Amino acid sequence: MKMLENSFAMCNLTKLKNHEYETLDQLEADLNLMFENAKRYNVPNSAIYKRVLKMQQVMQAKKKELARRDDIEDGDSMISSATSDTGSSKRKRYALLYKKNIRKQRMKILYNAVLEAREPGTGRRLCDLFMVKPSKKDYPDYYKIILEPMDLKMIEHNIRNDKYVGEEAMIEDMKLMFRNARHYNEEGSQVYNDAHMLEKILKEKRKELGPLAEDDDVASPKLKLSRKSGISPKKSKYMTPMQQKLNEVYEAVKNYTDKRGRRLSAIFLRLPSRSELPDYYVTIKKPVDMEKIRSHMMANKYQDIDSMVEDFVMMFNNACTYNEPESLIYKDALVLHKVLLETRREIEGDEDSHVPNVTLLIQELIHNLFVSVMSHQDDEGRCYSDSLAEIPAVDPNFPNKPPLTFDIIRKNVENNRYRRLDLFQENMFEVLERARRMNRTDSEIYEDAVELQQFFIKIRDELCKNGEILLSPALSYTTKHLHNDVEKEKKEKLPKEIEEDKLKREEEKREAEKSEDSSGSAGLSSLHRTYSQDCSFKNSMYHVGDYVYVEPAEANLQPHIVCIERLWEDSAGEKWLYGCWFYRPNETFHLATRKFLEKEVFKSDYYNKVPVSKILGKCVVMFVKEYFKLCPENFRDEDVYVCESRYSAKTKSFKKIKLWTMPVSSVRFVPRDVPLPVVRVASVFANTDKVDEEKHTEALEDSKVGESILHLEKDKEDVPVEMSNGEPGCHYFEQLCYNDMWLKVGDCVFIKSHGLVRPRVGRIEKMWVRDGAAYFFGPIFIHPEETEHEPTKMFYKKEVFLSNLEETCPMTCILGKCVVLSFKDFLSCRPTEISENDVFLCESRYNESDKQMKKFKGLKRFSLSAKVVDDEIYYFRKPIVPQKEPSPLLEKKIQQLEAKFAELEGGDEDMEEMGEEEGDMTETPSMPQLQTPLASELDIMPYTPPQSTPKSVKGSTKKEGSKRKINMSGYILFSSEMRAVIKAQHPDYSFGELSRLVGTEWRNLEATKKAEYEGMISGYPPVLPPLQGPVDGIVSMGSMQPLHPGVPPPHQLPPGMPGIPGIPPPGVIGQNVSPMVGTPAPGASPFGQQIGILGPPGQQAPPPYPGQSPASQPVMQQPTTPMFVSPPPKTQRLLHSEAYLKYIEGLSAESNSISKWDQTLAARRRDVHLSKEQESRLPSHWLKSKGAHTTMADALWRLRDLMLRDTLNIRQAYNIENV
Repeated sequence: MKMLENSFAMCNLTKLKNHEYETLDQLEADLNLMFENAKRYNVPNSAIYKRVLKMQQVMQAKKKELARRDDIEDGDSMISSATSDTGSSKRKRYALLYKKNIRKQRMKILYNAVLEAREPGTGRRLCDLFMVKPSKKDYPDYYKIILEPMDLKMIEHNIRNDKYVGEEAMIEDMKLMFRNARHYNEEGSQVYNDAHMLEKILKEKRKELGPLAEDDDVASPKLKLSRKSGISPKKSKYMTPMQQKLNEVYEAVKNYTDKRGRRLSAIFLRLPSRSELPDYYVTIKKPVDMEKIRSHMMANKYQDIDSMVEDFVMMFNNACTYNEPESLIYKDALVLHKVLLETRREIEGDEDSHVPNVTLLIQELIHNLFVSVMSHQDDEGRCYSDSLAEIPAVDPNFPNKPPLTFDIIRKNVENNRYRRLDLFQENMFEVLERARRMNRTDSEIYEDAVELQQFFIKIRDELCKNGEILLSPALSYTTKHLHNDVEKEKKEKLPKEIEEDKLKREEEKREAEKSEDSSGSAGLSSLHRTYSQDCSFKNSMYHVGDYVYVEPAEANLQPHIVCIERLWEDSAGEKWLYGCWFYRPNETFHLATRKFLEKEVFKSDYYNKVPVSKILGKCVVMFVKEYFKLCPENFRDEDVYVCESRYSAKTKSFKKIKLWTMPVSSVRFVPRDVPLPVVRVASVFANTDKVDEEKHTEALEDSKVGESILHLEKDKEDVPVEMSNGEPGCHYFEQLCYNDMWLKVGDCVFIKSHGLVRPRVGRIEKMWVRDGAAYFFGPIFIHPEETEHEPTKMFYKKEVFLSNLEETCPMTCILGKCVVLSFKDFLSCRPTEISENDVFLCESRYNESDKQMKKFKGLKRFSLSAKVVDDEIYYFRKPIVPQKEPSPLLEKKIQQLEAKFAELEGGDEDMEEMGEEEGDMTETPSMPQLQTPLASELDIMPYTPPQSTPKSVKGSTKKEGSKRKINMSGYILFSSEMRAVIKAQHPDYSFGELSRLVGTEWRNLEATKKAEYEGMISGYPPVLPPLQGPVDGIVSMGSMQPLHPGVPPPHQLPPGMPGIPGIPPPGVIGQNVSPMVGTPAPGASPFGQQIGILGPPGQQAPPPYPGQSPASQPVMQQPTTPMFVSPPPKTQRLLHSEAYLKYIEGLSAESNSISKWDQTLAARRRDVHLSKEQESRLPSHWLKSKGAHTTMADALWRLRDLMLRDTLNIRQAYNIENV
């Protein structure tokens, strides 16, 4: 019982008999304690353990059954009292306490599962190295690599003090601890494996406990009754869409492999330690690796894909900054950078889809403005633009101006011929101002024109939001300017109109006098008229103010509509009426495009008398304000008319009636059940023939307008400017037209550039004309491909850089207009007349001298005179997010490096192909047996060819082979010479700084010089003494056929195989050398037998397979690494020349070697005491198992002794004196 601090048994349940349990939760807590104690003490496969699990399930099922029963009872009881409220509050309080205890118990169970986990077989506790964080004194670099240390002691403290809000927080800390262990320690080490195993145990234990109870499971039963299902919802196991995208990007980079199956991301998973590469952290200011990116992703620190891409780009940029341009890691960084960007492009789709199309937006704004103005109606539903349809297209006072009407403007709008709002406004105002000039101030047309112009300004400001959406010179004309113009116009026209009215009244008076004189001679009958307010005719009564149908003058016409104003009877007994005539639309003169209300008539200026005998019937004419709401009693709908305007037959014009002055009718009006809709119909003159004729006219007008499409530009003029420091004979301009292209100071243009893929961009800061030729002066913007930068650098799409170059260019070299915006403007606005393809972004200046890009605050702005027409600027409702694209050098650099590596690997491929061909003729022999007890005592990991190296093996032979191949380049020769020179000039520079300077010098080297170095390396012999003969049993000959007696040896190298001076080709034994087994030939170099290399450079003899073939069989070489070569830490991080250079720099005059080999030879197992941490770092993965030895450390010591013994045997057998 010493293992269990809180023991509990069934016999202790006397508390139940004594009614000491206040709640069911307290009883459950004691039972759970008893069950967990039993599970901790007994083996999981024992009978007691299984019974405990069964009893726990029974308890949980019974608890749910009791809870459901309580729910039903509470649901049936609807009594609300103080007692029930008290019970409810107690239940809630107990539920909260129970919930807290359950969570804490679960966390303790999970913690104990990790604490008590042991290694199968040995019984070693797996958590020993996770209890306390490493010492800062012993492992100072740990706290520089691991930013958030975590250990089990801290987790236990948090559980005990209720620091965790929930179980998930504790699990996250556990996972953080395991991630830290895997990040800091080598893959395959004991700590690394223990972290994997403990995380797996934690996951299985959590799965065994089941899902965590949600809040609703311990809530009020009444709340549970309202739910459709009693099952608590589990936490979603699915990632959000953004998390899925981030994970997809990360996995694409991590899992990318080249054509040989090599995973390129392996070296980027973890940063190098400071002890390994201390200068790395001096050179690289912001180190980052894929483990850190993954931890940020798991912690939801990335809000979008771009933020993750930025970290990846920084990581690749760090690799290219630190490593040399022709290294393998440099190439891998570029390839993964490309994979990253391609994956992002696939996920996010079209990058430019979010940039608004400003041209379409401007056309839409103009279209909406035009439709709104043309559809503007008064209170009665009359369109103001109807009266303006009769305006002539040309003003007689200005006959030379091109014709312009609303129809022409409508066609221009429909054909998207307007790119500027101010030009559209000028055309609209020209039509409206012409209507005002040609009509009286009291006419309907004049008033409608003013109303439409005022409405245009109002809608324009709403659509442009007073310049917040569209900034245009058109906004400078406001309602205040319109009122001033109208008042000024009225003051000019009113005196003339008053004089016209006076003359008109005098003329009417004279005509009235003439009519009276003519009627006076007709007799005395007029003196005997008897006037009355009503009269009867044909059983109908007619009153003053009634509307009647009068017989038309011609039989084929419709009856006239007359309003009775007077009734009388003459001396002869004949009854007469006098009144005002109302005209139907077909009785007026108007354009066929004019629209009318249904049943509309017009009050005319014609009055006359008619005999009552010509009355055909009654009708009703209503004012427009009453027509749609009221209806007359006892009248058919076809006899009811509406009037809203008067018609002048003399001027053939319409004018809206403001005040209805007709006599009061005797007809009674009642409200309509449903108000009539306002419907306007086309004129009766708009028949088919008329429409066809108009279509023909429109086609002619379209052809004319089509010819003048180029003229739909705002009128501009050349604007000269005085220059105080100008050259004599030069005429300077702020605005100038050149080759039908209007240019102004501050504009950007495309310039012809010879030898470049894209034309350069120049900005006009001065322009002048001299001797008939035009010139401009300004700075030049260059594209990214014209700058020097790392291939991993990313640029905004359409980004350019302001250079130090300022040029004077003739305007003949201008190809077209464009615009360069600052970063802020590029995100928020666009000029309306420039295509999106011609819009560029500039936020940096490129200094040619130091090859640096520096950001600046903004581009230069110019202040011009009022005569210069400013650009219209459209502002986006929401700023765009510009996307970055890879450097144009990326693909080119990748292709160059791939071609370089392919060339270097060509020899190996030829050797492999030759080996395959020879393999068809001769069966591949196996390796000779190693003459040591190694095979029997140690279980060595089998040899794996590089082509099938598992991805889990760190520092694969393929990577090492690649590094050896890279050494064969002209750059290495150049580096060995130049590094010494730079080192002498800058002795205090670090290795990384020297590497960067060497790389810069190599990049600046002329192509001919580079070719010379490449030519030198092609004939460079390896630093090896010549081999004088074979060494059987030790040396394996690559791609060698066995020689049969009587077959002469070949004396030519196979195609593509590099020749090595002093070394015979494969299958050729040195002349005059007798093959001996176990003894070298006389005069043979002892190094030849030890090195044992024959084949392409970079290949070494593979480890022999123990006991697979007799020693007498000929053997063939397989490309691999030496069998027992202790790899340096993280060998895959060493560059192609870095290992060699470090070796050279590590030599000193006091010692002939770098390592302390004498201390290593003197070391003994009994003298060395390793801590558990040091033992965990031993390369135990070299051996498959410990074999007959007690521990893996003993097995490794035995391996070391055997290797030393074999070395001495080789030395003695071949009389090697100077090893």
